[in-house]
Amino acid sequence: MLMALVAATLCVSDSLRLWTGDAPGALGQADQDIPTLTPYLPKQPCGTAIVICPGGGYGMLADHEGRDYALWLNRLGISAFVLKYRLGSHGYRHPVMLQDASRALRTVRYRAKEWGIDPAKIGIMGSSAGGHLASTLLTHFEAGAVGSSDPIEGVSSRPNFGVLCYAVISFGKYAHVGSRENLIGKNPDPKLVEDLSNELRVTASTPPCFIWSTADDGAVPVENSLLFASALRQHKVAVELHVYESGPHGIGLQGPPDSDKLHPWTVELARWLKSHDWAN
Repeated sequence: MLMALVAATLCVSDSLRLWTGDAPGALGQADQDIPTLTPYLPKQPCGTAIVICPGGGYGMLADHEGRDYALWLNRLGISAFVLKYRLGSHGYRHPVMLQDASRALRTVRYRAKEWGIDPAKIGIMGSSAGGHLASTLLTHFEAGAVGSSDPIEGVSSRPNFGVLCYAVISFGKYAHVGSRENLIGKNPDPKLVEDLSNELRVTASTPPCFIWSTADDGAVPVENSLLFASALRQHKVAVELHVYESGPHGIGLQGPPDSDKLHPWTVELARWLKSHDWAN
C-alpha cells in the first residue's frame, strides 16, 4: 500500500539546498553541513504547504516524523516539505537551527507559485525537538529584509499556522535536557534559556496552532504542550489541544502513512485543517 501512496504523489523531488553556496555559519561542506528541503507534492494540491521539522533531540532526525508525515499530508492535498536542519551533534548551536527553519519557510513562500501553493497558507510542523524548532519559528519569526540582495530573504518567515506533536517547548522546569544541551550547550546564558522557552514568547501575533501530546510521555513532559496552549489562550490566539491518556514519546503516526488506522491525532488534525480551509 505504501508504494501506491508514493505513486499517488506527484513529485518526491530531490532535496533542495536552502542556500546555493555554504549556509551561514557552516562548519564544513559535508552533508551534515548542508540544510535541505525535500518536497512531497500531491497530485491534487489544495494550495496549502507545511514545512516539517523531524524530531531527534537536536542530535539526529527521525525519518518517521519527516517523510511519513509528508506522505500522510499528501493524502489531504497538502504539499509537504521535510527540512533537514543542522544539529547539535555536529557542532551547531542556536541560532543556526532557527536560521534553517526560517530559510525553509521563506523558500516555500518565495517559490509558492511554482509549486501551486497559496503563500498565505504555509504552516510549520514539528515533533519533539522538531516541535521546539517549529515553536521557535512560531514565536521568533521576522518580516522580510527590505532591499536584501537575496530575494528569498525579502520574504516573511511567519508561518500561517503551526502543528506541534509532543513538542519540546520550555527550557525551564519541564525541559528535555538533551535537546536543550544540543541547542544551547551545557552552561547557557540564563537570558538565552528564557528566550528559547517559547511559552514565554507567545504574543497576539503568534499563529494559530494544533497541539497534541500524551499525559504519560516519559521524555518530554506534557506540561510543555499545556504551557504553550495556555499562553496562546492568554493572548487570544486560536488553539486546539489534545492530550491522550497514554502513549510513548516519539509515537508519530502509529503506523504506515497509507493506513486507515493511524493514531487518533491524525483524524483530529485533518478535521482541524479542513475547518480552516487548509486541507481537502
